[in-house]
This record gives sequence, structure tokens and C-alpha cells, in this order.
Amino acid sequence: MAIIITEECINCGACEPECPNTAIYEGGVEWTWSGGTKLVDVELEDGTVIGGKDPMQPVSDEFYYIVSDKCTECMGFHEEPQCAAVCPVDCCVPDPDHEEDEETLLAKKAWLHAE
Repeated sequence: MAIIITEECINCGACEPECPNTAIYEGGVEWTWSGGTKLVDVELEDGTVIGGKDPMQPVSDEFYYIVSDKCTECMGFHEEPQCAAVCPVDCCVPDPDHEEDEETLLAKKAWLHAE
């Protein structure tokens, strides 16, 4: 499953530089698929193709957030999610709405990084 940042976030920013997929963004900041990945174009579930550098709407305007479609729980990079490891208030927790097994997370990593 992906990781989510809860409302308890104090906006310290410790998690953001730790993410190997650049899936963590400051509240209110637009995100891109290409940031931290090798994606050039992305086909969405509805068949729409968007550019990897196209700005996407922030998931949160109030605190740091994780783009679940870019989160691999650091699988293939580290033994545990690094955001959770460095979070001083333990607000980086598993997201029950985005449960994925190890095989799926590794496939997502390979897709994100063109492996």
C-alpha cells in the first residue's frame, strides 16, 4: 500500500528529500509525473495521455502530501518507507485506500524509472 501523510503533519519537510520517487510535495504545490522519475507521458485510467511535466493539482493545500500513484513505499530502494523513518510526529502511515503487494510496488518502481 502507499503511504499517506495525516493531518498531524507539522510541515517540517523532513520527508520530502527522502522520497526516491519524488512522490512527496509541500502543501499547495503542484506535482508532476516526471519529477523524480523517467516518465515522459502518462496514460490515465480513462485513456487520456498527459505529459510527464504537466502540472497536476495539489492533493493538499494545508500540509505535505504523497502522490499515491508515485509511492512505492521505497520498495526496491530501502527496507522501509523513508518518509515514515524520518517523520518526527509519526504522521506518515500506510494508506488503507491504496493497498498494493510487493510485486505491484516493484512493478510501479520499474515503470516510474523505466527499468
